[in-house]
Amino acid sequence: MGASDDDREGGAVAPTGIRRRTLFGAAGAGALAVGAGAGYLARGSADAAEHPVADPDAVPVDFAGEHQAGVTTPAQDRLHFAAFDVITDSRDDLVSLLQDWTDAARDMTAGNEVGKFGAVAGPPVVPPEDTGEALGLPASQLTLTIGFGRTLFAKDGKDRFGLADRRPEQLVDLPHFSGDRLEPAICGGDIAIQACANDPQVAVHAIRNLARIAFGRASVRYSQLGFGRTSSTSEAQVTPRNLFGFKDGTANIKLEDTDTVEDFVWARSGDGPTWMDGGTYLVTRKIAMRIETWDRESLEGQQGIIGRAKGSGGPMSGGDEFEPLDFAANSRDGEPMIGEQSHVRLAHPDFNGGAKLLRRGYNFVDGSDQLGRLAAGLFFICYQRDPREQFVRIQNNLAGLTADLMNEYIVHIGSGIFACPPGVGSTGYWGESLFT
Repeated sequence: MGASDDDREGGAVAPTGIRRRTLFGAAGAGALAVGAGAGYLARGSADAAEHPVADPDAVPVDFAGEHQAGVTTPAQDRLHFAAFDVITDSRDDLVSLLQDWTDAARDMTAGNEVGKFGAVAGPPVVPPEDTGEALGLPASQLTLTIGFGRTLFAKDGKDRFGLADRRPEQLVDLPHFSGDRLEPAICGGDIAIQACANDPQVAVHAIRNLARIAFGRASVRYSQLGFGRTSSTSEAQVTPRNLFGFKDGTANIKLEDTDTVEDFVWARSGDGPTWMDGGTYLVTRKIAMRIETWDRESLEGQQGIIGRAKGSGGPMSGGDEFEPLDFAANSRDGEPMIGEQSHVRLAHPDFNGGAKLLRRGYNFVDGSDQLGRLAAGLFFICYQRDPREQFVRIQNNLAGLTADLMNEYIVHIGSGIFACPPGVGSTGYWGESLFT
């Protein structure tokens, strides 16, 4: 990720020796709005001069840290997720790929171009080091999060890279859940990378460049674009809505609740292999929504299925969005106000041995199918300390004998589980402790 002695942006020499996408792309909290052309907010030139406004998208999310960014980080608005298959048999090639990826991730999350010469300053007779579509854009709160799938450790009984004995017990094969209609082409993968940003072009640029860097060592198995986060991971964020029109993730784990985060998200010493200390486990599910069928359901029916009011997000037992759910409350006719097969009841910790998940999923629309129906739904993403006791337990309850009524309107078509190593320091590379 070296810096160039001749660091240009549009022909100008940047004073810091870092190849920034804009001169302000890697600025800190003091970055100021200097005009819309630089990617900053301004109410008017005179007003902006008197009252400069910091642009949060110009302030990068730190890449280095004890834990990987993109887990408890306040959820950004856009997603580009990709699963990769490693196509080399060389352990050295795999390590070099992770090193190259880490260098590029440091560059891009800081709002910089990839490599020494970036998109336009290199020799004209060779391909650029950076694809260039993010030139002029700030960091946009980009985070990149990596995870390793089961098949990276062993595949078809083969210990591919000498890692088989280092696979954590928590990295299980997810069981088949009732109602699954999984499509193998959008399941699994050796490595997953989650790119989240507030600008879709920045997220797409990140995955595109990582895929380009991987050429000859790994290839994209599948990818997914997402928009409109379906969970809040910070108390500072309002609860968003999913494509069924309901607030989603009201009771999600928030980064401010540090005790809950420590108990349910981060792997601890003694949980498994030491290389995962400070890491977490990622489960993804691509969930297709039967949008047209749902849209014909009555408001009363929709609210009964979810267990919350569609407008306020409050529980059907009464109160506003954050009112505790009262599962003992009955209506005048003696029926539970929050139905026994409602989604919120079956997913609640009280009915899952206290299990909780940190969710940060996204809506998706993949166009329309051959019958003209929306190919849309939820790309579900959750992080946890132990998938066996958290995701698997909850999903078994949702798909069990007393099934979630919402299952009539959704179908799980994609799935993945990955071990996400701890964060990287100012030096080192993604997953280094796994290989050393």
